[in-house]
Amino acid sequence: MSSPQPRPTRLVVLAGPTAVGKGTVAAYIRDHHPEVFLSVSATTRPPRPGEVDGVHYWFVSDAAFDKLVADGDMLEWAVVHKAARYGTPRRPVEEALAAGRPAMLEIDLQGARQVRQTMPEALFVFLAPPSWEELVRRLVGRGTESEEERTRRLETAKVELAAETEFDVTLVNHEVHAVAAELVALMGLDTALSVEPPPSDDL
Repeated sequence: MSSPQPRPTRLVVLAGPTAVGKGTVAAYIRDHHPEVFLSVSATTRPPRPGEVDGVHYWFVSDAAFDKLVADGDMLEWAVVHKAARYGTPRRPVEEALAAGRPAMLEIDLQGARQVRQTMPEALFVFLAPPSWEELVRRLVGRGTESEEERTRRLETAKVELAAETEFDVTLVNHEVHAVAAELVALMGLDTALSVEPPPSDDL
């Protein structure tokens, strides 16, 4: 008698407020858990020096992006800075899941809401800061935004934090390696070999 086919893996959608560290957590998982499929976004902007098509982004024309949207082949998409469009192609995600490979999207709140409409069976994870004060410290500590831009982003962060109740699970980003371990555990992966112990002064 043939063995039953494995059930498709559940997509994990990671979102949270600005400056909470979503990209850093995703990069850690990419480096330490290559078995996890991390979606590559499509964009209509031209590649920057050093960017590789299919690695950093899928670089597509406006017409190609229009077709992806019209055909329902985007899990989510948005116009960024009133210029280029960015989005998550559906097919690579579905293929990874069908193959039984753990898959994760790291996107903003609006994107997560769109994915809830297009793939409601996904697990939606909210990445929260340890405190509001820590979120402010991280954003200001970047030193990359003007005072006006920081004020605007902090106002946006307040709205984004209020959306936590829309998510299935909340993880607090105290330490990148620790929250990454929690995420891959939600995917059913063994974290024993890849997670570093926290420094003793954090205890």
